[in-house]
Amino acid sequence: MNIDIKVPSLGESESEATLVAWQKHVGDTVVEDDVLAEIESDKITMEVTATASGTLTEVRKRDGDMVAPGEVIGLIEAGEAVRQPRKPAAVAKKADAPVAVVEPVKAKAAEPVKIEAKPETTKPVADVPPAEGRSEQRVPMSALRKTIARRLKEAQSTAAILTTFNEVNMQPVMGLRSRYRDAFKERHGANLGFMSFFVKACVEGLRRFPVVNACVEGEEIIYRNYQDIGIAVSTEKGLVVPVLRDAGGLSMAGIENAIAGFAEKARSGTLQPGDLKGGTFSITNGGVFGSLLSTPILNPPQSAILGMHAIQQRPVAENGQVVIRPMMYIALSYDHRIVDGRDAVQFLTTVKEVMEYPGRVLLDL
Repeated sequence: MNIDIKVPSLGESESEATLVAWQKHVGDTVVEDDVLAEIESDKITMEVTATASGTLTEVRKRDGDMVAPGEVIGLIEAGEAVRQPRKPAAVAKKADAPVAVVEPVKAKAAEPVKIEAKPETTKPVADVPPAEGRSEQRVPMSALRKTIARRLKEAQSTAAILTTFNEVNMQPVMGLRSRYRDAFKERHGANLGFMSFFVKACVEGLRRFPVVNACVEGEEIIYRNYQDIGIAVSTEKGLVVPVLRDAGGLSMAGIENAIAGFAEKARSGTLQPGDLKGGTFSITNGGVFGSLLSTPILNPPQSAILGMHAIQQRPVAENGQVVIRPMMYIALSYDHRIVDGRDAVQFLTTVKEVMEYPGRVLLDL
């Protein structure tokens, strides 16, 4: 009995993806849940797995082809797998079609390449470029990179983006982390990072200034009474922004565990469309790469994004004295069409206050 190999659902608003690479070949034995191929949509890379054990008998799409959700891209002959001689994929060759160079998420072992030396008389030495000479390489943009480029250009073309800045004394939070890190890890099984503090601070700011959590749709402004916060995660393929659902109702441990889960999924390429859907506000941390200051760009259709940066020991004035403190610049980029400068500045001031006096949130002050 033949079993269809179908493209999985890609989530809302996504109607096509690129078949990045087959991990199995015609004639290969497969076991249920084996990874057969990898596909890349506008947002994420997904694995196509076997729904039954048997032998891969046919592939209908080749690496680099576009595929649609539910489309049959190959067949498995179910039952006891019979090893067959490997043969080329049974796909009709497109006439004069350019072959796209696609980099798979998980590289397959390459066949050894034999290089045959030619007599020097066949090509003058002068025509051979030096080993360390100038060179160029032309590589097609991945579907994810195309989407990033389109959405960032869309943000600049649509929104009236402004950025306001402030700085945070990180000593109170660093002191809390130092004091309770081990106990937190033992009780909750999660590391106590800075991001959970910033998520809590942003939730407080979004509650006080709901327009920062709103978005524009046509000639209407949509206000939300919930906070779904996107956390920007850098991967080898580009930036993805998984979303913390109802962040306002999560504990610090819940936030840390969710972020750790997103990071692991991003590294392994197992993020699902639902992980990236929606979001009312975003946080990005350029500080992990050493950025001291930046102007983050909006993640449409959201109206604001917070940028975290590197912590740096700097002299500051406290009670008439110059002291050295671990300081971080923070930035809020916002859509000035609906967010006034007053709201943006007060939102950022709220984040600063919560970070510098974290007990105020516990005391509801």
